[in-house]
Amino acid sequence: MSQNPFAALREPYSEDAVLVLDEIVRHAANHGASDIHLEPKLDHMRVRFRVDGAMVEHRSIATVIAPQVVSRVKVLARMDISERRIPQDGQLALEIGLPQRIHLRASTFPTTQGEKVVLRLLFAQSVLDFGHLGMNDHTQSRVREISSGPQGFIVTCGPTGSGKTSTLYAILRHLDTTEVNVVTLEDPIEVEIPGITQGQTNPRTGFTFAAGLRAILRQDPDVILVGEIRDAETAGIALQAALTGHLVMSTLHTSDTVETVVRLVDLGVEPWIIANALSAVLAQRLVRIVCPHCAETAKLEIDLWDDDEVLLPSGSEVVRPKGCGQCMRTGYKGRTGIFEFLEMDDELRELIKGKSSARPYREILKRRKIASLRRAGFEKVQQGLTTVDEVVRVTT
Repeated sequence: MSQNPFAALREPYSEDAVLVLDEIVRHAANHGASDIHLEPKLDHMRVRFRVDGAMVEHRSIATVIAPQVVSRVKVLARMDISERRIPQDGQLALEIGLPQRIHLRASTFPTTQGEKVVLRLLFAQSVLDFGHLGMNDHTQSRVREISSGPQGFIVTCGPTGSGKTSTLYAILRHLDTTEVNVVTLEDPIEVEIPGITQGQTNPRTGFTFAAGLRAILRQDPDVILVGEIRDAETAGIALQAALTGHLVMSTLHTSDTVETVVRLVDLGVEPWIIANALSAVLAQRLVRIVCPHCAETAKLEIDLWDDDEVLLPSGSEVVRPKGCGQCMRTGYKGRTGIFEFLEMDDELRELIKGKSSARPYREILKRRKIASLRRAGFEKVQQGLTTVDEVVRVTT
């Protein structure tokens, strides 16, 4: 990311702070950025965007007006403008000449050079259509069927920023919310979805995931989305709800489907409850799509393996990034998901009840030829959507 896509804009911003903030947010929104980083340095304020999961340099801000830009953010986000020693959070909205207002979540952090500000563009976090997540036809079909059932527990897993909540939002979107009562409990609410009831936790007031989930069960819900399973208490309530006639969906910060099942057991919930409640686990990652305007082809220099099978032999043609004005010189434009899907059945439930280690689960997945995340990623390489380097980066 050493190349600056705004090479023509090398001079730091030095205009009015109001205009500078509007201009930066406008550029970020137009390029599909999810976050804006304002980073104080000795002789300037560095500005970077997170686009498709990667950091991209933007035009910096002159030191003389940098504090004014930070103050502008803090005023709009209703933070304490005089407090610079502790982190603060807030929300703001800007009218900057685009078709709709840009809603942002702001976070400040004291550093040795001043306050760093990160702005999350909530406008950019729109709900994807279920069919555009990147799942193959079989996985799509099974997830649709399971999520249309009257009860069960669906978990998406992966590291931060892998699209777990976006997948759950997309599943909610295909439900008929006129016929079912959907209630969510999130931290924070990323996207407001019409037709459903969304709640946001507030630990300071005791409104935790566990407390909120108990309250939701008194709200006559059909479908419950819990932003994250963070402890045994929340897991236990969510799984019990799935056993008693509710469809429950949540996320876990685990690396793959097997680790998710083992983690649920390790949390201390009764294995028989997990075995009977858990319906399916979706492990996922996001890979960047090669920009169609500047993509090049190259030949593989080595065989591409998945376990003991060669997926692509050396000499096969694959795409590689180059970089152009359309993709901010990154070589990539947009992202798609890769998924590992595990649906529960009697054989797997017996392993759960016996508190099995990960090995027997992995043997079953291998025997059934369930595609791993890396294999799913290499299939995207074969389709010419992404690169080998991208798949290796997110599945290592």
